[in-house]
Amino acid sequence: MRIGLAQINPTVGDLAGNRRRILEAYAALVAQGAELVVFPELIVCGYPPRDLLFKRRFVPDVEESAQAIAAAVGEVPALIGTVTTNPSGKGRPFYNAAVFCHRGRIAATAVKCLLPTYDVFDEDRYFEPAQQPIVVTHGGKRIGVTICEDIWTHPTISTRRLYHGIDPLKQLAAQKCDLVVNLSASPWHNDKGGVRQTLVTDAAKALGCPLVYVNVVGGNDELVFDGRSLVSDATGRVTAGLAAFAEELRVVTVSGTRGSSPASGSAAPLPAVGASDPLAPSFDQPEMADIFAALSLGLRDYAYKSGFKRALIALSGGIDSAVVGVIAAAAFGSENVIGVSLPSAISSQHSRDDARILAANLGVRFETIAIADAVVACEAALGPIFTGLKRDVTEENIQARVRGVVMMALSNKFNALLLTTGNKSEIAVGYCTLYGDMAGGLAVISDLFKTQVYALANWINADARRRGRTPPIPQSSIDKPPSAELRPNQTDQDSLPPYDVLDAILKGYVEEGLSSRDLIAQGFAEAVVRDIVRKVDLNEYKRKQAAPGLKITPLAFGVGRRIPIVQKYVS
Repeated sequence: MRIGLAQINPTVGDLAGNRRRILEAYAALVAQGAELVVFPELIVCGYPPRDLLFKRRFVPDVEESAQAIAAAVGEVPALIGTVTTNPSGKGRPFYNAAVFCHRGRIAATAVKCLLPTYDVFDEDRYFEPAQQPIVVTHGGKRIGVTICEDIWTHPTISTRRLYHGIDPLKQLAAQKCDLVVNLSASPWHNDKGGVRQTLVTDAAKALGCPLVYVNVVGGNDELVFDGRSLVSDATGRVTAGLAAFAEELRVVTVSGTRGSSPASGSAAPLPAVGASDPLAPSFDQPEMADIFAALSLGLRDYAYKSGFKRALIALSGGIDSAVVGVIAAAAFGSENVIGVSLPSAISSQHSRDDARILAANLGVRFETIAIADAVVACEAALGPIFTGLKRDVTEENIQARVRGVVMMALSNKFNALLLTTGNKSEIAVGYCTLYGDMAGGLAVISDLFKTQVYALANWINADARRRGRTPPIPQSSIDKPPSAELRPNQTDQDSLPPYDVLDAILKGYVEEGLSSRDLIAQGFAEAVVRDIVRKVDLNEYKRKQAAPGLKITPLAFGVGRRIPIVQKYVS
């Protein structure tokens, strides 16, 4: 059977736009000779719809759109991810479903069996699970239908078994399918691609038949979906793999018993959402290439799906704003990025120079707005109230907050998305100023530890050299001691341990859930661990007010980590 894989990029809630994209992809794949077209999970409404599902008209409108899509499907059937109403009146009100459309109607409906309720997922809030997957028959073939999590039962994918009882793969294995398809909306994080491939190939071997896995691509809020749809034959051999971080349509020929081989030819990807595609990733450092591609795609989609066509960045001359600047230029096109230097009375000349050189290397518009007078005016206004009180972090933060006011004014005037430049290390310990450098619409690198920012910066420059281009990030931005320049000659390490130590502690405490005692037992100095853990806990209130950030690790600050602001637990 010739299967059309439709790896496309939807927008949550854009029912008309998604429908148009679905039908364009369907027509292109049918023209290539597909005998069945498979789309990703919840493609009709976009993933994740979250509490849009509770709006009174949303699900009926989604169902109406799915019916309109089905009406346009002809002799070649299509499996399409969507939401349907649970008509029983029992349990949750909706189903996460896949509709089998054929000859102008919905001929069958499959319902997701396993509903994830961990990390960023909260599907049990909305959906009622099925007790078993369905099998549809077409062209004399028995086709098992699974939806994303239904195949995530592999014993090695987690330190604990997430599901007990229902195992959709075992149920399908007993039904002797000729083919199993999986409609997926699996968000990307670093190192996830290999896990997915193992999952799919081992599932195919267990089923004794080919498995076709079709994943969505694109950015929606914090989440980035990488696509990477793939096909495994019954022996666990990957026989087709689609693009990473890009739309692609492809037809593959899948045999009924021993697997598949790619068909000749493939359709061109549908038009990109943004003004320019991310730089094509290098294969020399696939981890860094993936991170760069993910952040570029996540930023591009967040902006364009929200209606922004320009980006605005405060360029400090440091490594964080430099990396964000490069990502923004890749996502928007250099002509649509505005970089702003905001020197104060204590800003170093090398910081100003590095910001200017970066902007020139990237070809972005560059403006300088001095804030020294504004800081003096603000301090003078506060002077009578502060009389007799010592200068402290209050005064240091005034310059950051003045910068926030200026940058937000520029954002409003030019309808440009202001990008914050804080990294995960700084955000974790509160080394950032609320209503200052935290002001903005999207935190591009908020899920990158500082050591990862350095690694990405070095990769960006090395990749540029491999392409015969000028490395965009000034070497001095990478080499000089990091500083927020809150006071003369200040460096980050005045109040923080070296970043390799800090990041190792934060990874253990934030991402792995280790306690202070666990970290001390690993050999970290007790005083350092206690201080860092205290800073992380005390600054939860800042993170709750931060701009949304792009998720690239298994556990990011934001929707996947729900720690109370007011709490007294000490580990």
